[in-house]
Amino acid sequence: MENRKKTIEVMVGGVGIGGKNPVRIQSMTNTDTADAAATLAQCIELIEAGSELVRITVNNDASARAVAEIRSGLDGAGYAGVPLVGCFHYNGHILLEKYPEMAKALGKYRVNPGNLGVAQAHGYNFEKIVKIAIENDKAIRIGVNWGSLDQDVLTKLMDENKEVGSPKNDREVLIDAIVKSTLDSAESAVSFGLPKEKIILSAKVSRTMDLIEIYERLSEECDYPLHLGLTEAGAGLKGVVSSSAATSALLTRGIGDTIRISLTPTPSEPRTREVEVCKLLLQSLELRHFAPSVTSCPGCGRTKSTYFQTLALDVNKHITYNMADWAKKYPGCETLSIAVMGCVVNGPGESKHADIGISLPGTFEKAVATVYIDGAEHCRLNGENITNEFIEILEDYIEKKFGSYTNSDIL
Repeated sequence: MENRKKTIEVMVGGVGIGGKNPVRIQSMTNTDTADAAATLAQCIELIEAGSELVRITVNNDASARAVAEIRSGLDGAGYAGVPLVGCFHYNGHILLEKYPEMAKALGKYRVNPGNLGVAQAHGYNFEKIVKIAIENDKAIRIGVNWGSLDQDVLTKLMDENKEVGSPKNDREVLIDAIVKSTLDSAESAVSFGLPKEKIILSAKVSRTMDLIEIYERLSEECDYPLHLGLTEAGAGLKGVVSSSAATSALLTRGIGDTIRISLTPTPSEPRTREVEVCKLLLQSLELRHFAPSVTSCPGCGRTKSTYFQTLALDVNKHITYNMADWAKKYPGCETLSIAVMGCVVNGPGESKHADIGISLPGTFEKAVATVYIDGAEHCRLNGENITNEFIEILEDYIEKKFGSYTNSDIL
């Protein structure tokens, strides 16, 4: 489904965003950046989970002083190619000027035009950040957020709207203001000397349909790379579903060059959950592949046994546990499709459509589990060791298909 609308390529460190690059995954730490050790540890967790850029808060002197140490720690741990993004609000122009080592260590500056002061101060502060970015050859993400929208822009559009014969409603004016603030800020950055190839745009809201409309307009009106994400999406399933609905709707329209799923964290879940959701989202849209995908049935009255559930769970756990090693030994195995089905209604068909699949017997069916490989029946399993036997067949298939053998050598 690679039908993305053409945008400018922006290099952030060694990571390309936009152009012909894949949709990139981003995340953000929630540690106190001043605690360099804790922030470094979480950055590494996010990177190892699949985040290709990591954003950190830089909001005071202590956090600014810690950035170079965090960057050095990432380099020493083997992650020199992963850019750190500094998130600035209110005082970014001050901190970037005061701490030149921090300005050099970051790969990109995230700037919210709504939090840079008012009137003349706004333009002066923004120009200072742009000039520092130019001096250090850094990219800037101009990140408008409706929770902190430039009030000068909104007020001006509201006043103008009152004078027209058929005024827009408040929502329409708000969307106009978000789009205008984003594009005007990009235009200002270019006028200050920042190349277009150093600009990424985002315009975040927390309502799904508003986000879709805003990004459709941005995509029509500019060719800057666009960072997608529903801000303050919420916690748990609500956050996952809302973010996925908004982001998927745009990606299927070819809109979006980099994404973040912003989930309210829960104490029992790791920060890496938002990265995992991004990966699953992109893989489900067939935009990228990160691990073999497992198709498994939901169960019904024909599948009173829970065996197919535990088998699907065991196969997924096996993939998760081995994927890092497989990625090195068997390049391309992430495109593999696996089916674990629970009865004869759709089981054989789904298993034949997958690269490798197993169709377990449902209630009252013959107690035989049929394994299919490349659309053909391979063998039948029964007894108490089906899980281990199927995983052994899976391992052998992966080795033969993605290892040193050719495709003609597959079982």
